[in-house]
Amino acid sequence: MNLLIKNIKQLVTVPAHGKRFKAGQDMRDLGIIENATVLIENGKFLWIGRDGDFLQSVSPDIDVIDAANAVALPGFVDSHTHTVFAEIESLDASYENNLLQTVQATRDAAKKDLKKSARHHLDAMLRAGTTTVEIKSGYGLNERDEIKMMDTINELKNEHFIDIVPTFFGAHAIPPEYVSQPDAYIDFLCTRLLPYLSQRKIASFCDVSCQRGYFSFEQSKKLLLAAQALGIGSKIHADQFSAIGASKLAGELLAVSADHLDKIDDAGIQALNQSSVVATVLPGVSFFLNYGYPPARKIIDAGVPLALASNFNPCSCMSHSIPMMMTIACTQMLLTPEEAITAATLNGAAALNLSKQLGSIELGKQADMVLYQIPNYRYLIDHFGTNFVWKIIKRGVHLEF
Repeated sequence: MNLLIKNIKQLVTVPAHGKRFKAGQDMRDLGIIENATVLIENGKFLWIGRDGDFLQSVSPDIDVIDAANAVALPGFVDSHTHTVFAEIESLDASYENNLLQTVQATRDAAKKDLKKSARHHLDAMLRAGTTTVEIKSGYGLNERDEIKMMDTINELKNEHFIDIVPTFFGAHAIPPEYVSQPDAYIDFLCTRLLPYLSQRKIASFCDVSCQRGYFSFEQSKKLLLAAQALGIGSKIHADQFSAIGASKLAGELLAVSADHLDKIDDAGIQALNQSSVVATVLPGVSFFLNYGYPPARKIIDAGVPLALASNFNPCSCMSHSIPMMMTIACTQMLLTPEEAITAATLNGAAALNLSKQLGSIELGKQADMVLYQIPNYRYLIDHFGTNFVWKIIKRGVHLEF
């Protein structure tokens, strides 16, 4: 589809300049073009610049959108979610109890019901400006139900407008059946489930919860090395409740991202700084559980690339609003609005190994762009709790709701 968008009051491009991510001071470079025009052909950005500089001839049948002084940003990339789950009636005071209740409910649920619920959530995410999302399994914790979850995620990937990245998270927690045998459960994942997922090519990444009460450094390393040997990338739930070396492990194994990081220490930040691992923070969880925020300001100042995601899940963050996550990041974690936008777009894409294709508005990249009826990009963060999305462009297609 070919599309011309003109009269954009403020075009926020978040240019990568050929790099995988932005870090340090570069995270504040949004590459803003005032009074802009964008030309899209075959789902990719073909021309980007000021209205007055656009001299290219276009076919008479091209679709034209007059942006009417709207603000345009890249589509948000939510690089950490648990969007497929069966809801429980009410949340308990204990995160662990909520997780185990959700596991039981998800085991009991039919795949068609999980899919219907997830599709509803994905529709809402898209309407709020998220155009790419990672979805983890992890509420099955056995062979049948982890496969059920991965099949659900992949069916949605093939059917929904949102780009979906499937992550196998069988090591979300120790299942009740293995509570006294965590080593045996890791062996089961390594020898049975990972080879099956690899053969079917239905997992882009393998994740593990590496912290006390979940999986040890050694168990996590064994699982991720087994996944890498099968061509499945690594992500790590790191330093959320305790720091046991998960960030160091992420750097050692060149994981694509280390996520949560609420309890990361200086040694962990240094380990990430010496690698290409993207530090992914999830402020909605800290807000909901009220256990303190990760040191995002310190992470950025150390030169580590930072991504921002929702961690949408039924146990600790039932919000999938990336603008809300940006507001929390700016007000509670001392990010600038510019850093928050970079963290939710280009660096989010980098946390999924997709920043060569999307996450910024640059020539040749996939045309994912959202128009907002706001006076400037900062308005999106300052005026929290309201959806200002006006138009959504996904792979060059103007979506109608």
